Amino acid sequence: MTTALHTSALTSLPLLARGKVRDNYAVGDDRILMVASDRISAFDVIMGEPIPGKGVLLTQMALYWFDKLGPQGLNICPIHLTGEAPESVVSADEAAQITGRAMLVKRLRPIPVEAVVRGYLAGSGWKEYQDHQAVCGVPLPAGLKNASPLPEPIYTPAAKAAMGEHDENITFEQTVAMIGADLAGRIRDISIQLYTAARDIAAAKGIIIADTKFEFGLDTDGTLVLMDEVLTPDSSRYWPAESHQEGINPPSYDKQFLRDWLETDLAHGQLWDKTPPAPRLPREVIEKTAAKYQEAMSRLMA
Repeated sequence: MTTALHTSALTSLPLLARGKVRDNYAVGDDRILMVASDRISAFDVIMGEPIPGKGVLLTQMALYWFDKLGPQGLNICPIHLTGEAPESVVSADEAAQITGRAMLVKRLRPIPVEAVVRGYLAGSGWKEYQDHQAVCGVPLPAGLKNASPLPEPIYTPAAKAAMGEHDENITFEQTVAMIGADLAGRIRDISIQLYTAARDIAAAKGIIIADTKFEFGLDTDGTLVLMDEVLTPDSSRYWPAESHQEGINPPSYDKQFLRDWLETDLAHGQLWDKTPPAPRLPREVIEKTAAKYQEAMSRLMA
């Protein structure tokens, strides 16, 4: 098992914030060094044990998608990458700590809306559909099953929560009230366009992207920019196309394996209430979770 990085420890740059996965450092007043650790969270709780290699994998997958969807590819919208080498802004002795797992990005004003796009019924969307035949206020046809494809992708935003809290599903109308009709509409339309393009690229590799979430910010000119991570197994539900079957939960290439273990295997011995502290992860769960992430990247980039 490769050496894991649970928490970065750069001293050459001031720390801005630590998120569930990323440690953000200020580079002047106009850039941020985003370092993807090997931390993993489930149900908005950070696990005590890291997943070796996860941060590098997430960064490389995000860079893959930024390249495909950003100005160098389909040019759907501006992206936050500066194009500069992350190693260029840290001291020489710290470069090895961030190699392969960092992005040097523009400092933006984040928009407090998670732009969720769903192409299939899964997770909380499936639960909500069973109760209301709708997801986040979007009505859907009768007769759909768990893991059913939707007639067309739907936009179901969420309000970003404080660290340790659960993001809250909201309606599109609520996003209009939060950020204005023009910006809310642009985020919705661009998000669906991004998802649709990524879905088709992944489908050619035998992967279903069931749903995903995007984050956006505004630069000093007010330009809307795609930021943070994009289309990684942390922010998306990846399924192998050959195993997909309506009515059952498909095996997935994301942290659903960890969630399932926490809700099923773990419950046989103890019932975790999904609040800190997290249960200790056995070596087998760590290794299987790492393998799921690795398989997603291997298939996508084959």
